[in-house]
Amino acid sequence: MPGLDGEVRAGRHEMTVRVYYEDTDFTGIVYHANYLRYMERGRSNYLRLIGADHRALFEAAGRDAPGFAFVVRAMTIDFLKPARMDDLLTIVTRYEEVKGASITLRQDVMRAQAPLVSARVRVAFICDGKARPIPRLLRIAMSGERERAGG
Repeated sequence: MPGLDGEVRAGRHEMTVRVYYEDTDFTGIVYHANYLRYMERGRSNYLRLIGADHRALFEAAGRDAPGFAFVVRAMTIDFLKPARMDDLLTIVTRYEEVKGASITLRQDVMRAQAPLVSARVRVAFICDGKARPIPRLLRIAMSGERERAGG
């Protein structure tokens, strides 16, 4: 049974979330913005489990680049099917690439084996409003994960 943060297997992070009443709109389906929250949680937990948790990243990056931030630079998202209250959803996060100042991830929200939402997310590292190279700690963690996944 995976823990609270989910688990990483074969290059994929999987995390289960339950849909609560508060996640739905007046029609009883998940409000679209809540999928973004689920995916953000998936990205954070993925980093934590590959050894690059936010606290360590912030401490390491803060020494080299005070005033830095991670920002979502681009996201393409397809809403395929709705989720409803009490559904158990699996948030799947996969690494695509680390390139210069950005990381690209693929994320899917699944119910059983059925895809509900699919997204490609590019996260950039900035300092003082300008792109900066991805911190070494994260670059090493992502490279190790790619090797473990056979990529």
